[in-house]
Amino acid sequence: MSDFLMNTYARLAVAFTHGEGCWLFDEQGKRYLDAISGLGVTGLGHAQSEVAKALCEQAGLLIHTSNLARIPWQEKLAEKLAKISGMDKSFICNSGTEAIECALKIVRLAGHERGIDKPGVIVMENSFHGRTMAALSATGSRKAQAGFEPLVSGFVRVPFNDLAAVEKVAALDKNIAAILVEPIQGEAGIQVPDEGYLKGLRDICDRNGWLLVLDEIQSGVCRTGKWYAYQHENILPDILTSAKALANGVPIGACMARGKTAELLTPGRHGTTFGGNPLACRAACTVLDIMESQNLCQRAGQLGERMLDGFKKKLAGKKSVVSIRGKGLMLGIELNQNAGPIKEAALEAGIIINVTRDNIIRLLPPLITDDSQADTIVNTLSDLILAKT
Repeated sequence: MSDFLMNTYARLAVAFTHGEGCWLFDEQGKRYLDAISGLGVTGLGHAQSEVAKALCEQAGLLIHTSNLARIPWQEKLAEKLAKISGMDKSFICNSGTEAIECALKIVRLAGHERGIDKPGVIVMENSFHGRTMAALSATGSRKAQAGFEPLVSGFVRVPFNDLAAVEKVAALDKNIAAILVEPIQGEAGIQVPDEGYLKGLRDICDRNGWLLVLDEIQSGVCRTGKWYAYQHENILPDILTSAKALANGVPIGACMARGKTAELLTPGRHGTTFGGNPLACRAACTVLDIMESQNLCQRAGQLGERMLDGFKKKLAGKKSVVSIRGKGLMLGIELNQNAGPIKEAALEAGIIINVTRDNIIRLLPPLITDDSQADTIVNTLSDLILAKT
């Protein structure tokens, strides 16, 4: 580990020099099958030729101006996002947590317009929304929050996948302005709610005049088999956040909104120096075009079912396995013991996986993963679990 970097990650004992599709290569030339896509980022795999070409061309033309002038690639991206999401307008930023901060500022503006002095937001236990102060305060992890108090006030926490708990808050707290929720909780270990949960939240928001804010930073951009996970339930949020896979590794985020909510931010109320620059926006436009032309949303849904079925068959009856769950290419395997040794063994076997909450294996394979690679992940990981737990 470098003496000059802050110790913010428990890093793997490996460094990668280059990638090709679903593969990463270390300094010794060993290759690894990337089953986490850089934590859900490189949906098109590594060194994608069309994205690389677009980046090189744009870098030779214009990387940055500022948002004081029109940025045509930013306008194109916003139009594409509106088309795939059903939202009206976007604020383009640099990351998921910035998109969440933007969303929370919009919520407060909306709450104040309704005459609420201190607008509150219902958030979920075990959620994760980012590490800046408002996003961290909304996050349902004391481990992530510890030591950073005082946190931002105004968040009311309820259990995930519990509509009755939300209804109870609605009856008691008249300062609520919005609900913020991940359609599928990622950091919590791929927690998939019951069918109808998002529709139920939409109904509660409509009855109370609240905004429904969906954090699709991890679950969006084809990951679950739709452009965005809420589309499985045929609803629309009022505000939507997106990032991670949006530009296949180039830092970018988007906060989208619709209707009157999309008009609340006006000049001087919010901004960004780097956000929406021509380089990042052209990369994102290229990524979305590729995903659409290759029908990768449908592919993610089909491949996810194949992998989920494979794990369930291979691990059937294994007492150490608590649950196997997922939607599309968001997959989680919960064990009744620490999964760290499985992660280390998988790395040795040439597969990169992630462990969250100590005992849950999280898999976010690239959307371009082929059947053979998917089967390799399922078979190798299953064999490791069978042997080591």
